[in-house]
Amino acid sequence: MTSPPPGITKFVNGYLLRNGELVSGDLWISSETGRIISPQSAFYSHLRADRTVDLEGRILAPGFIDVQINGSYNFDFSTPDAEFASKLASTTKQMIKSGLTSFVPTVISTRPDSYHAVLPHLGPSGKDRDASKGCESLGAHIEGPFLSPLRNGIHNPEVLLEAHSWADIEDCYGASNLPNVRYITAAPERGEMMSLIPEFVSRGIVFSVGHSDATFEQAQSAVAAGASMVTHLFNAMRPFGHRDPGIFGLLGQSAPSTPVATPKHSRPASTSNSPRGSPSSSRRSTPRSSLSISTSMSDLEAEARLVQPFFGLIADGIHLSAQTLKIAYSAHPEGAILVTDAQKLAGCPDGAYEWRGEDRFIKQGKLLKLESNGRIAGSVVDLIDCVNHFRRSTGCGAAKALECVTSTPAKMLGEKSKGKLDVGMDADLVVLDEGPDGELSVHQVWKFGVQVA
Repeated sequence: MTSPPPGITKFVNGYLLRNGELVSGDLWISSETGRIISPQSAFYSHLRADRTVDLEGRILAPGFIDVQINGSYNFDFSTPDAEFASKLASTTKQMIKSGLTSFVPTVISTRPDSYHAVLPHLGPSGKDRDASKGCESLGAHIEGPFLSPLRNGIHNPEVLLEAHSWADIEDCYGASNLPNVRYITAAPERGEMMSLIPEFVSRGIVFSVGHSDATFEQAQSAVAAGASMVTHLFNAMRPFGHRDPGIFGLLGQSAPSTPVATPKHSRPASTSNSPRGSPSSSRRSTPRSSLSISTSMSDLEAEARLVQPFFGLIADGIHLSAQTLKIAYSAHPEGAILVTDAQKLAGCPDGAYEWRGEDRFIKQGKLLKLESNGRIAGSVVDLIDCVNHFRRSTGCGAAKALECVTSTPAKMLGEKSKGKLDVGMDADLVVLDEGPDGELSVHQVWKFGVQVA
């Protein structure tokens, strides 16, 4: 339940997630503006905190951002419904309790009339900055129908299409609905999609390569055209080959002048004057690294082909092995984004559920599969589950794992007010407990400076 706005809140005696490290410090927020405010400005303006929250050594992180989620609490973002708007509003109030303060609702492959019905409801929802609405939509993710029938996953092959012109895109989604779209997943090798990538980018729509049988060369061409994301890496794409690494090969790119990544290490934050309950992850976090990529190449197109894209990972313990997660993260840590790819049965009891009248979902704990063929059908986990599994699998530490659900997805989307604890950013926050084994759990959730869970 949303608490009454306290005005100004000050968080003390905790660890803040900043620049890939957990550092001790205070944080000031305002429920009037819904943003993080400067302690210095508060001091010189003679402002006093209306409420002080003693974190008691807990972690304070930006609110989580899930850029691929298909539904939750038995509500499917892809299925038209006479009560779609009211069910969506109810669902977002439930979703935020898990620490998910922002999301990109995913609409999978379907027929044009379904896109026309649901997309008007799935655009950005935070304009009025109302914390009582729960989890904020940042715009829709359209996953299909311009996918490869060879890599369709659970997408209905009968509705898959090829695009040969921008008119095909507008006919499918509805021209008036495109402003509500934040990013699209498509197979660049199908039809004339490769030539349409620049048009998506020019309209502010991120192009993500996914459900694709693209070769490495085709994937490079997509990146050169403007693609900047890979949807659920390894799943529903051409397997890695030692001569043709496929889409995964994009993570190993670097300019010819720097064929090997050059690590740039930063010292861990000082533990002096640390608050009680110092999280062990702040000691275990691996140093940050970045790739030194030459910008002196004369051929801009060739250089564009060597850009490393962002990439989604379904770290639910089912879709990808621990070793696979570690390999991907080691190849390009700055691009890793954890996603749930959660279906509508997330938050529901185990059992068999109808799915679009075509098949049935079987939910067994964290496993979700189609009854007809046993194929994995997305996940039913929360992002905090992915963070914990990813941390265990890669050994990256809590701070680095949390970046994969905060600052990195915000950067991929081009969000300027989400994902960091900097002054002026939205006060979307998660307070986390850390157990003796390093497992994180959600203690509090704040949206626009107001405690909502």
